[in-house]
Amino acid sequence: MRFTKSHEWVELHDDGAATVGITRYAADQLGDVVFVETPEVGKTVSKGDTFAVVESVKAASDVYSPVSGEVIEANPELSSQPEMVNADAQGTGWFARLRLSAADAELGELMTPEDYDAYIASL
Repeated sequence: MRFTKSHEWVELHDDGAATVGITRYAADQLGDVVFVETPEVGKTVSKGDTFAVVESVKAASDVYSPVSGEVIEANPELSSQPEMVNADAQGTGWFARLRLSAADAELGELMTPEDYDAYIASL
């Protein structure tokens, strides 16, 4: 799993696809998530593009793609159960799965779990 400074995570799978979501830290900062707009299947995103929106009782926030690729699946349960993001942000609360277009180069630019832990400790 790799992380961004804007608190997204990406996990690469053996089939070359990747799962993307927001971190536990981001979910905790947002508070109770009440709505998630996931990206449409087939949408092509570039690293850094807004590809989802998450709303909580505190705020609405854009979610940025940590990598480039095509959306091959969006989490269908988030529309009816947005609280899954709070319950398991880095597991069942994932936002989308992407078929990556530049995996090696882009993944190498992201933070490791240890780097991310140090980053959030400095905030």
